[in-house]
Amino acid sequence: MKVRYRASAGIAVLALAVAACGGGGGEAKKPSAEQSQQAQEQMSQTPAISINPVPYEQVKDGGTLTLAVGQWPTQWNGNHVDGNQADTADMLDPIMPELMVADEGAQWTPNPNYVTDVKNDMSSGKQVITYTLNEKAQWSDGTPITYKDLQAQWKANSGKDKKFKPASTDGWDKIESVEKGDSDKVAVITFTKPYPEWQGLFTRATAWLFPAKHMESAKAYEEDYLQKIPVTAGPFKVESINEGTKTLTLVRDDKWWGQKAKLDKIIFRGIESPEAQVNAFANGEIDGVEIPSGAPAELKRAKEVPNVDIRKALSPNWRHITVNNQSTNLKDKVVRQAIAYGINRDVITQSDLKDMDWPLQTLGNHVFMNNHKGYVDNSGDLGKYNLEKAKQLLDQAGWKQEGEYRKKDGKDLELAFVIPTGTPVSQSEGELVQAMLKEAGVKVNIRPVPVDKFFTDYIIKGDFDLVPFSWIGTPLPIGSLSQIYKTGSESNFPKGSDPALDAAIQAAVDEMDPAKAIELANAADKLIWDMVHTIPLYQRPDIQATKKTLANWGARGYKTLDYTAIGFTG
Repeated sequence: MKVRYRASAGIAVLALAVAACGGGGGEAKKPSAEQSQQAQEQMSQTPAISINPVPYEQVKDGGTLTLAVGQWPTQWNGNHVDGNQADTADMLDPIMPELMVADEGAQWTPNPNYVTDVKNDMSSGKQVITYTLNEKAQWSDGTPITYKDLQAQWKANSGKDKKFKPASTDGWDKIESVEKGDSDKVAVITFTKPYPEWQGLFTRATAWLFPAKHMESAKAYEEDYLQKIPVTAGPFKVESINEGTKTLTLVRDDKWWGQKAKLDKIIFRGIESPEAQVNAFANGEIDGVEIPSGAPAELKRAKEVPNVDIRKALSPNWRHITVNNQSTNLKDKVVRQAIAYGINRDVITQSDLKDMDWPLQTLGNHVFMNNHKGYVDNSGDLGKYNLEKAKQLLDQAGWKQEGEYRKKDGKDLELAFVIPTGTPVSQSEGELVQAMLKEAGVKVNIRPVPVDKFFTDYIIKGDFDLVPFSWIGTPLPIGSLSQIYKTGSESNFPKGSDPALDAAIQAAVDEMDPAKAIELANAADKLIWDMVHTIPLYQRPDIQATKKTLANWGARGYKTLDYTAIGFTG
């Protein structure tokens, strides 16, 4: 199964896949210089996008696109921390507004279906963004899309009213006001301080635009899209949501004012395991399937399907282990640093990516991917496996070896490695970490939990010591700093807190000069490594197996998909 989770500069994705268990974990298996060079070459040859681009007029009219999702949501409000899953994001894309769209090069332009003009003005001494909304743009209930929708969404996500539970307040908390311009179709947004990543507001990068009446109160924010989708505004609308079969069926919206969608229907089916998803693809039940990391058998099977197209692209997605900074045995940073030294990232990376036709390269940054111009390996010594250092730090923290495990005040140094049930890649990662940390005297208990409750009841509530999942990124990586690592953020799952890091994050997200912002983000990244908030593993594969005739869909990288142009060529 794959479970995916969305965040403002990244979507938190739990990739659940099949990975061979790698035995013991103590011995270092760092790639040789030759292997590292091969990985870099392989990465340089991987495209930024692979979607089989076909001009709109050459795509066949009609047809049904059927896709699989790993985790079935309960919360369809993409702003809400519980609705911040990437599977949910994939299903919202065809039906909810994004005011700006990105291309494969991460360049933003206004989405003409919703916005006819955008101005970014600094002449008053404050940053003022003016959106002129499309006169034809309306919600599926017939209500016009106006400045009031942007205003309500800002207020809900700003963080000022603690009754709301947004996935991220980044950007929203810098807005001073959202006011009516020359008409209800003009929204004037004034910022208290400049916000360089403003293009990500009202998009998948933060959250699609939602109707004001469903955002204006905390009760509506929490309940109106709970197990239902009452209002949409896209080329498709909801025909049905079947909770029993975990199926969302979308059909063309005849009230859509933009370019007519090529497809008649899109069906999303909840299918938990990668094996079952690939079987469904092989049997012709679905038209495209993601092949997650740690699933070489599924990749091999998919390649054998007649008329298959394997589409691979570099994307801002990365696998990691989150370390609970507030759990009893991990509150001490010295202990967390010992855990980091005791985990061999190279071994886990090689285990997860073996036979995946993907670069075997660990990730040394929490913000920028290996192929990003801002990438610097900031991991330092903490990113290198060092068993003796781990033991020294644990001794220093008062955890003394007594028999098989270390003890302090009569208690074992014991950690829960929480994974969702039926997730072999997570199981494999847990067993590797268990073997590695045992050599340092740390007892790791692998704790499977229900997959549909994994984020809502365990990660979000902080009920774990160590937990593996993936963040799925966007073209605006610096925004992830506030969301994932800043004190008090709903998406700061390990509840890490460091005033110096908060200040470094603020400096990075406030900086308007792109080169300086990258420099400041890397400075913040070094502090994140030091606090051991999250242990990066690798840039996650974006591999999609599709029918060869499927056009304008696949491994998207940074690009916003155009659902009106997706369809079949034969």
